[in-house]
Amino acid sequence: MNKGCKSKWLPILLLVSVSSALLLPLPVRADDKTEDNPAHHAFPKPVILIDAGHGGIDGGTSHGDILEKNINLEIAQRLYMLLRSEGYRAILNRSGDYALSDENRWHASRSRHMRDLAQRERISEEVKTSIVVSLHVNWSKNKARKGPIVLHQDEGRSALLAACIQEPLNDLYHSSRKSEVGKPFYLLNHTEVPAVIVETGFISNEEDRSFLNSSQGKTKVAQAIESGIARYFFES
Repeated sequence: MNKGCKSKWLPILLLVSVSSALLLPLPVRADDKTEDNPAHHAFPKPVILIDAGHGGIDGGTSHGDILEKNINLEIAQRLYMLLRSEGYRAILNRSGDYALSDENRWHASRSRHMRDLAQRERISEEVKTSIVVSLHVNWSKNKARKGPIVLHQDEGRSALLAACIQEPLNDLYHSSRKSEVGKPFYLLNHTEVPAVIVETGFISNEEDRSFLNSSQGKTKVAQAIESGIARYFFES
């Protein structure tokens, strides 16, 4: 079911995570381990995996020299920093322009695309993430199509996460779309924790493209997604 999401804020006082190769968490600060630290015991420590779609040889969709992979990464980096500033433990699965398929030495498929998708899903298992937020940009033959859409698993927690992110994105874009089940998508079908794919706009639409290609637009999208994630952890 697609459960609604109330617009409430949760001030989660958690340890910030940083990573090396995958931006994995650093050790807990000594003061967070003490028995007299109420914040350490009062709140859960969700781990948020930010999946920056495409990368490297896989540019994703495009318009001229504007590539989806670059938009995804820049929004992901902004989202990561916003989550850190609010005390969440966040992980980026790529911090530069490279393909995750290059890191996959275990999957039997010869398909680079399949190895890339499998590697993204594998990371969510290895680091025990709480949720996965995958960032992408949409494309359509109909250039009038515009606005964000959040795709989710056919599962209640994922539907709630999608609704919580869709709401502030709708406010940002002045749209009224509803999140949808993303049945054909590998990441949603193979990830065990609640996961969503956030299509941040249409690169084929002039207005969306201009917004997503601007520094201000990327920052505003990241802020909207971060606020949706905060609402999800308050509601769930």
